[in-house]
Amino acid sequence: MKDFIAEQISQIRRGGYSVLTRKIKFVIKLVLVVILKSTLHVIALPVVLSLRIIRPWLLVRFGALVSSRIGHFAANTELYLCERDAGINWPIQQHVDLFYYGHMPICNYQLAKMWKRTLHVWPAWILAPIARINRMVPSGAVHEIGNNTQSDRDVHNLLDKFSPHLEFTAKEDAKGQANLQLMGIPLGAPFVCLAVRDSAYLKHHYGGDCSYHNYRDSDVQNYVLAAEALADRGYYVIRMGVKVHEAINSAHPKIIDYATNGMRNDFMDIYLGAKCAFCISVGTGFDAVPLIFRRPIAYVNMVPIGYLSTYVNQFVGILKHHFSIKSNKNLSLRDILINGVGFCMATSDYESKGILLIENTPEEIRDLVIEMDERLNKAWQPHEDDDSLQQRFWELFPTDAHDAYRGLPLHGEIRGRFGASFLRNNRWWLQ
Repeated sequence: MKDFIAEQISQIRRGGYSVLTRKIKFVIKLVLVVILKSTLHVIALPVVLSLRIIRPWLLVRFGALVSSRIGHFAANTELYLCERDAGINWPIQQHVDLFYYGHMPICNYQLAKMWKRTLHVWPAWILAPIARINRMVPSGAVHEIGNNTQSDRDVHNLLDKFSPHLEFTAKEDAKGQANLQLMGIPLGAPFVCLAVRDSAYLKHHYGGDCSYHNYRDSDVQNYVLAAEALADRGYYVIRMGVKVHEAINSAHPKIIDYATNGMRNDFMDIYLGAKCAFCISVGTGFDAVPLIFRRPIAYVNMVPIGYLSTYVNQFVGILKHHFSIKSNKNLSLRDILINGVGFCMATSDYESKGILLIENTPEEIRDLVIEMDERLNKAWQPHEDDDSLQQRFWELFPTDAHDAYRGLPLHGEIRGRFGASFLRNNRWWLQ
């Protein structure tokens, strides 16, 4: 007994009871959540049956927005709206589409706020149980919105056809302009967003082993030459990122490391992506923001080749070099496809095939962004054989490829361009 009392006193001194109290509260909350979920699922059944009854007059569909990753949260949702405007995957009868945020925490609350102004977004605790029960009751598929919210590939080339579905309020626009000035960017000055992927974000937000994505990473220092070239041409260059490993090493006054300077927030992530002159990206989630606001994108260090963005007029891109350890040489475009690495989606896939991915050089990156700048400003001077090199690239490119997971096509009409300077300097690559 004395030992027990002594232990209790010791627990009090160590704050043990506060830990115990927290555990008790957690268990109580967990029990309440289980009871609430069970109750909601019971209530959902008559709701689902009622929706079946009224379906001849009004079809109600459900969809979960992919709210955990900004790329899918932006692109998938915008393409759903574009398909609505085009009448693709769209019911001919009277209907209403209801959405809920399918993942928590939401990756960007400003984007969520803007989607809520455009879509019917209901709380997940209401719709998620209804959607689950709907899948269990026969004939539920017609009540699901479907694949038009599950892909970020514009295979119907709709982004060039329809205007953006999001816009800022006057108050938000004033806030964005004020924040640009706080960052040192004068009103009306052009700026470029630079999005260079590393593993910091996934590791910070999801933990565990995310190395399967490392093949997509790039060294931000390789972009300094390109950023400074653009800055010398009158642009401000804003390095984007929620969480990054290191700052960009440049003292140029027009290069702003927004990812590390303490000014980054959800609102400005969207505002900068929407208002930039163009975006430089490695094919990471953020570039979906300029995409949905119809801003041009220069893709650098893209892999895998089969997923190259092809469907918008104002896209240019280049790929990482593929070095075969076994052959001790860089692979041509044809060899990349023959060796089965054109669609590899994990670091281990490249390793198992003995392929070392080598980043684009600073000069290659600089040449691509200058091409983008000059094309946008009508100053681009093509070389005599640029068109023939471009044609040869697209003849070799797998334009009819499909997604290995869902069987969906990856490309529609080819409208993007491959980097002209890269093709000129690597003619052997097209053999």
